[in-house]
Amino acid sequence: MRFQDRQEAAGKLVQALAGYRGQNPLVLAVPRGAVPMGRVIADALDGELDVVLVRKLGAPGNPELAVGSVDEGGHMYIAEHARAMGISDSYLEHEKQAQIETMRQRRAQYTPVRAPINPAGRVVIVVDDGLATGSTMIAALRAVRARKPKKLIAAVAVAPPETLVRMRPEADDVVCLHAPESFYAVGQFFVDFPQVSDTEVIATLQSGDAN
Repeated sequence: MRFQDRQEAAGKLVQALAGYRGQNPLVLAVPRGAVPMGRVIADALDGELDVVLVRKLGAPGNPELAVGSVDEGGHMYIAEHARAMGISDSYLEHEKQAQIETMRQRRAQYTPVRAPINPAGRVVIVVDDGLATGSTMIAALRAVRARKPKKLIAAVAVAPPETLVRMRPEADDVVCLHAPESFYAVGQFFVDFPQVSDTEVIATLQSGDAN
């Protein structure tokens, strides 16, 4: 299965999540790629949209390889393979602080005129366009779970089966449109998969705040 673009994937997720329409769900998108998808889903389900800020912790010398992740509150998820790679606590702490600073800057950019929407007591749907290791989504789900939502759902377009296995204990429900055994990168499952800019994220969030 290949999606034409994020909009098509979002439309398919709406169908899979239709049972949450009428429950005023809070859709939390993982920036940046999932934010346009989150807008489609939130609007279709008569919910609200916000972002959940988490950042992956990159491996020494290979920042694209996730060895864990961290949320806005500083809570870390360390992947099992991180210790096997011999990564030190001091490196992880330094990487954590760098990513927290990036999240502070993004929060100031993304929602400068309001606080993050409180997920407590809400049906919360955490959305991403796709997962590889799942580290970022796991950190996002744990961050939201700590705020005591009524129900916590993870919704993604594509992820490898082993990632879904790791993720399922973190959510009350997991919705994934495609779980291929052969997985190289999220982008291989989209015909059109452009990067999403901070400017687009801000405009997408403001379009909801103005309503």
